[in-house]
Amino acid sequence: MTALATVRRLLAAALLLAGAAAFAQSATPAPSSTPAGTAKAVFAGGCFWCVESDFDKVPGVLSTTSGYTGGNVPNPSYEQVSAHHTGHAEAVLIVFDPKKVSYQQLVEHYWRTIDPTTKDRQFCDAGSPYRTAIFAQDAEQLKIAQASKAALEKSKPFKEPIVTEVVMGGPFYPAEEYHQDYYKKNPVRYNYYRLSCGRDARLKELWGSQAITH
Repeated sequence: MTALATVRRLLAAALLLAGAAAFAQSATPAPSSTPAGTAKAVFAGGCFWCVESDFDKVPGVLSTTSGYTGGNVPNPSYEQVSAHHTGHAEAVLIVFDPKKVSYQQLVEHYWRTIDPTTKDRQFCDAGSPYRTAIFAQDAEQLKIAQASKAALEKSKPFKEPIVTEVVMGGPFYPAEEYHQDYYKKNPVRYNYYRLSCGRDARLKELWGSQAITH
């Protein structure tokens, strides 16, 4: 593991030592229902602190929740997931207003917040928990996401192939409370991590002016 790859784990460990463990972890998956007139989307894009930050900026996004999905162990902890013991990816559950932003628009926004050419890695974070994936919530979302990926592959914006998964979503488990809105609650630590990890620099390299950066 590189020195940069340890930054985030050290920050999370510091929070735990400071008393973050006092927050209760959700014991059940996030509810499958959403408030009337809203819809949900789930994206994995490496560090969920960053994904939250990137999607909270989008008009029509009502809430974002960091969590774990795509694995085979119920109610995983951050330590289990980051140790590659559960098969989960760090992901974000987004509740949005379809009258203000479409799922198609969220997918297009998502592409420009990630490096879709690296498998089981995003920037300085390596391993399957940091894979990129679109977890569709129904058949229509799956169709939209698959078509968007196909269009991106056809346009060939990168020399490397696109390896981001597009799959049907399963149970989503909210992460521990200290991970929620981390970029708001700990801006100095978050900004240091994001800069050290090289996320925005790589996004600009890939996407140019279309990159969604901090």
